[in-house]
Amino acid sequence: MKSVFIAYNQANTERVEYMLDELGIRGFTYWEDVQGRGHIDGTPHRGTHTWPEMNSAMLVVVDDAQVEPLLTNIRKLDKRNPEVGVRAFVWNIEQMV
Repeated sequence: MKSVFIAYNQANTERVEYMLDELGIRGFTYWEDVQGRGHIDGTPHRGTHTWPEMNSAMLVVVDDAQVEPLLTNIRKLDKRNPEVGVRAFVWNIEQMV
């Protein structure tokens, strides 16, 4: 099992949820109004007058075989609209109850 943390501009919320549905990934944990800044060339997303955009984030736990299709779709989403931004990070799940 793997966990995939997906951080994305709120403009991508419906696209990310649609992608999970299309891949048959049902469960997720969702955080709204996540603040941050991309590590390469991303502008801050702070919900302020100066930096009004905001991010959201999801954590999904999937079988190992689902990771690559999910990352492939996330890459496609990012290439379609790179200035909006989406990133994914994968961790091993050691145990789950």
